[in-house]
Amino acid sequence: MNRLVTTLMILILGSVINLALATEDKFHFDEPKKDALFLELTKELRCPKCQNQNIADSDAMIAVDLKRKVYDLLQKDYDKEQVIEYMKQRYGDFVYYQPPVNPMTIWLWLLPVLFVFAALVGIVITRKRQGVEMDSEQLAKAQEILERDE
Repeated sequence: MNRLVTTLMILILGSVINLALATEDKFHFDEPKKDALFLELTKELRCPKCQNQNIADSDAMIAVDLKRKVYDLLQKDYDKEQVIEYMKQRYGDFVYYQPPVNPMTIWLWLLPVLFVFAALVGIVITRKRQGVEMDSEQLAKAQEILERDE
């Protein structure tokens, strides 16, 4: 039984490693600089089909097509900004993890700030109410003490 489990584990790990190596070797450049740029771009571009996953990690067919297109564009000596612009023109700002600030995406930038501001205001208001309640309780206790003394 142990041999069977060990054999199965070796086969599974071997196939996973081969698959990983096969996808990495598929897009090879002559210049290490382009290799690094390709890896950087595939990590910065989002898969249109997957939920919040970059094309480097996605196995969806569209992600494979996008990787192939990035590879082709880099082979044609496009720089990083040109590749990103090409992808944004075809797939919209969603394909890039760092959306630009414009009237359509301003809420992406302002919403976290507004949330933090609202949370701080809520905390301050809650603290003030707790302080007033404590003061009124203390006032009531003080009045009780004064009434007892008279």
